[in-house]
Amino acid sequence: MKDLSNLDEFEVGFDIPAKPGMREDEIQTPALVLDLDALERNIKKMGDYARDHGMRHRVHGKMHKSVDVALLQERLGGAVGVCCQKVSEAEVFARGGIKDVLVSNQVREPQKIDRLARLPKLGARTIVCVDDIENVADLSEAAVRHGTQIECFIEMDVGAGRCGVIGAENVVEIAKAIEAADGLKYTGIQAYQGAMQHMDSYEDRKAKIATAVAMVKEAVDALKAEGIDSELVSGGGTGSYYFESNSGVYNELQCGSYAFMDADYGRILDKDGNRIDRGEWENALFILTSVMSHAKADKAIVDAGLKAQSVDSGLPVIFGRDDVEYVKCSDEHGVVADPEGVLKVNDKLHLVPGHCDPTCNVHDWYVGVRNGVVETVWPVSARGRAY
Repeated sequence: MKDLSNLDEFEVGFDIPAKPGMREDEIQTPALVLDLDALERNIKKMGDYARDHGMRHRVHGKMHKSVDVALLQERLGGAVGVCCQKVSEAEVFARGGIKDVLVSNQVREPQKIDRLARLPKLGARTIVCVDDIENVADLSEAAVRHGTQIECFIEMDVGAGRCGVIGAENVVEIAKAIEAADGLKYTGIQAYQGAMQHMDSYEDRKAKIATAVAMVKEAVDALKAEGIDSELVSGGGTGSYYFESNSGVYNELQCGSYAFMDADYGRILDKDGNRIDRGEWENALFILTSVMSHAKADKAIVDAGLKAQSVDSGLPVIFGRDDVEYVKCSDEHGVVADPEGVLKVNDKLHLVPGHCDPTCNVHDWYVGVRNGVVETVWPVSARGRAY
């Protein structure tokens, strides 16, 4: 196993796409490229917003799967830690020095519960979501066996129609069970409305969150009536954080995509009817791709196809250009409409992926670029950690 901190051991083109000091046009493609200036501005902007609104910001690690990016978000944006979806992701972040880790999902398999219960031994505050009272005994047994504490969020279904309980009475029932269980602590409520994050209309998103806020407030009040305080009420994404932070109910955000931005998120509208990638956030993540063939006069073929990205949320957009368009892809090839024949073989294009999360998960490295020069190369630390 090569030392990831010593890139001198790595061969460009085989192990890694680039090394610090190389020009951007020397990066081996297809590769994930980060515009470090834009990334840092995004991180600072969200950090300032959270601080100004008295909110904790727990960044969503499943978006970038990178310890280096998470540490940057803590350093520049004041992030309090990360949330992730799988125990294996959580282990990567805890081993990488993140001290506050939420698995914003249910953990039910005995082996996964066992690994979860060991996370605090890595020095990380460990929180998990619960939406079934039967899960409580299993979590408690593992925590007691390892001599650790697992904190619990009760997940509410506030509109996503996926995991989570509905109704204040169900929240109270599970919270009481957690409070009575050895090795566990009731910490608060997970209330992320994921189904509305990509709705184009600002007013439509606002209406959906209003419903969620009412549901969560009812649960928090019911818990208080039973003498149970909710330290944290957590949720909020890139498409809704301004609603949760002004709700008077939420006190922790879980935004992820704001740092990189993708084409699908970029299309949603702010309160003034403007796309959020036209001022609110900057595109900082790109798939750098090269023209590999131009045998057809009106189309160029690039080396970023399906294996370099996820197209579940649509095809990528070519950044900064309206004279060419990415129109189709297969496993290893992307087809770029070039009606005027402006592209040449070996030209480089910056693609904004349709969906950043699964796109990042198919790459091993981020290449950080500033002023056209490679400044850093970071591993996608939790790549493939889906268990």
